[in-house]
Amino acid sequence: MKSRILAVAAALALAATLTPTASAASLRLAAPDIPLANVKAHLSQLQSIASSNGGNRAHGRPGYLASANYVKAQLDAAGFQTTLQSFTYNGATGYNVLADWPGGNPDDVLMVGAHLDSVTAGPGINDNGSGSAAILETALEVSRQALRPTKHLRFAWWGAEELGLRGSSFYVTNLAATERAKIKGYLNFDMVGSPNAGYFVYDGDNSDGVGAGPGPAGSAELERTLQDYFASIGVPTRGTDFDGRSDYGPFISRGIPAGGTFTGAEGIKSSAQAQLWGGTAGQAFDPCYHRACDTASNINDTALDRNADAVAHAVWTLGTAVPPEIVWSDDFETATGWTANPNGTDTATTGLWERGDPEATTSSGTKQLGTTVSGVNDLVTGRLAGSSAGAYDLDGGLSSIQSPPITLPSSGVLRVSFSWYLAHGSNASGADLFRVKVVGSPTGTVFQQLGAASDRDGGWAASTADISAYAGQTVRILIEAADASGASLVEAGVDDVKITRQ
Repeated sequence: MKSRILAVAAALALAATLTPTASAASLRLAAPDIPLANVKAHLSQLQSIASSNGGNRAHGRPGYLASANYVKAQLDAAGFQTTLQSFTYNGATGYNVLADWPGGNPDDVLMVGAHLDSVTAGPGINDNGSGSAAILETALEVSRQALRPTKHLRFAWWGAEELGLRGSSFYVTNLAATERAKIKGYLNFDMVGSPNAGYFVYDGDNSDGVGAGPGPAGSAELERTLQDYFASIGVPTRGTDFDGRSDYGPFISRGIPAGGTFTGAEGIKSSAQAQLWGGTAGQAFDPCYHRACDTASNINDTALDRNADAVAHAVWTLGTAVPPEIVWSDDFETATGWTANPNGTDTATTGLWERGDPEATTSSGTKQLGTTVSGVNDLVTGRLAGSSAGAYDLDGGLSSIQSPPITLPSSGVLRVSFSWYLAHGSNASGADLFRVKVVGSPTGTVFQQLGAASDRDGGWAASTADISAYAGQTVRILIEAADASGASLVEAGVDDVKITRQ
């Protein structure tokens, strides 16, 4: 312990002698703990999509496109450069969702992928909502931390995997050879929450000595990175072969190093494996594999939590991501000088913005979130729950709250990032809104989410906006929410506001 303390002290002393940019490059940020609740919130959305679209999210069915649009919307709001890549198979249009995080070496790409489609028999929440949700929440954490990786990060959600790796094969095949050569590693996460879970890591170097043999050169590094994470939390792993059953197949066939994790499908857990990991010997790792019962209840929370953290560990370690300089931040755990109704023009009568410990409310689903992204407090439109969801919700018009003055540096790429949600009942409209402005010269809107005449449950999302146009100014962040469509139920929240420079 003493040696670790001395090492940290030495690193901090070194950082004090460096410029902000140099210290950021020299001290890498530890991989984050991905909140299980956030991953499961994505699974809940995928389950709802399947339930509303014939019970599945299969290729060519409306549930798949709705799933792709959900993922893309989350990434768009978080500042990723996204593409909905279409392809045709069996006479139906399929889609891959591709998301690039700006920056990093464009000639050194790290890809992270999971298939988003289900079979027609069920909603596919473990297979493969679990992997899709885990990499989505990791991507959103990249945005929240405004990471500056040395590698270029690209995330992918594949279509029509269940019909023979069709989406990933289309992507790899249609890449120009020069672009394909830039992908230095691909990590695949397919079924990472199996209810009778095992902990398998793709065997990049064929160290188990059986099966399909090693992956392309470089795969062993990906394997070791994941093994190191599980070893750090005391969870033993075993190798699983590149047998061609998931989306790593098109990559390794082109010589691209690959890796990833897997918690088991229809295979039967042995007595030795049950002794190693717990669970039930003689039973499938996932008894609901490719069945209608692969629902939101078909998830092992512990396995999902561990694997989501493994995704983040791999991205942070292999991407050598480093934090940019933090110019200003607020997690709302203490009062820092935010002012409600700063211009004296607000019209809302209840549910006014305040800093505090929020109480959860529900009305046809979650509306006000009782949990924050970090700590205890956030900014929320009326933190109390009251006797009903409508007791302290936003009513009567606009409510606003403004930060203290923030002096921005005169150079560099400046970004503001924040976590947020807007929730409303089906009696809302496009007149209801959540909005973030920068008050400067000129004052401008950097983010806006409008309501709609449909139920929208509360769920934390992450967004990032470039505010480099305000470099050298002293500005304020203005957050607004409005219930402007009569007696509609509207709630909003904000947490972890941060301004960074790269």
